[in-house]
Amino acid sequence: MTATSTTMFGSLFRMNVKPGKKQDLMDILLGDREREPAMMRAAYMFDTGGDEVWGVAVFRDEASYRANAASPEQDAEYQRMRELLVADPEWHDGAVYPWPGIH
Repeated sequence: MTATSTTMFGSLFRMNVKPGKKQDLMDILLGDREREPAMMRAAYMFDTGGDEVWGVAVFRDEASYRANAASPEQDAEYQRMRELLVADPEWHDGAVYPWPGIH
């Protein structure tokens, strides 16, 4: 695949939540979205049952993704989430390409 001006960038992630803390995590992730970055294109959470949560966050481009990751606001939100997790999240960052014909 060739990167184009429409190539987005994002992260697929997996979190293992401390017992009894899953709803607290979901409240942070799906709660008040006032701070949602303008350069974010999509975000989805997957509740797979048990104490595991998967998600995906897609940004306009890699620069937007990196700027968000480096922001003090994102770090503060991450620290709140991290307190609820057994270990650091598993991250898989990379280019995101639209599926032809699907919008």
